[in-house]
Amino acid sequence: MYLLNETKVLKEYEVGLGFAPVGHKQIEGDGRTPEGTYRIDRRNPRSQFYLSLGISYPNAADRAYASSLGASPGGDIFIHGEPNDRADRRRAARTQDWTAGCIAVSNEEIEEIWSMVNDGTTITLRP
Repeated sequence: MYLLNETKVLKEYEVGLGFAPVGHKQIEGDGRTPEGTYRIDRRNPRSQFYLSLGISYPNAADRAYASSLGASPGGDIFIHGEPNDRADRRRAARTQDWTAGCIAVSNEEIEEIWSMVNDGTTITLRP
């Protein structure tokens, strides 16, 4: 993941993605991470993960596509740190892509991102 200011790369991060990381998230439970342009739309300092920044998934197109399949698009997609629960942290450490569709970074990295990224910031998630 790249943190940008205009076109200048400020920082690069290794990330963990959904447990089925190939392809755009289409329905709830598919284990994929959304692809496309979204916004940071909320913050949760008390989630089950260390510091969570909400991503505005699903958008209207995501909802329409899932509806055409007779399914829910899911939601609650975040950029976050490590699980707060010790057992979940150990499980996450054993595999690269362990989230249900979120973007995971280390606790130190999410602190840095949390302090530099404002609500409303546009983000683009690409394969």
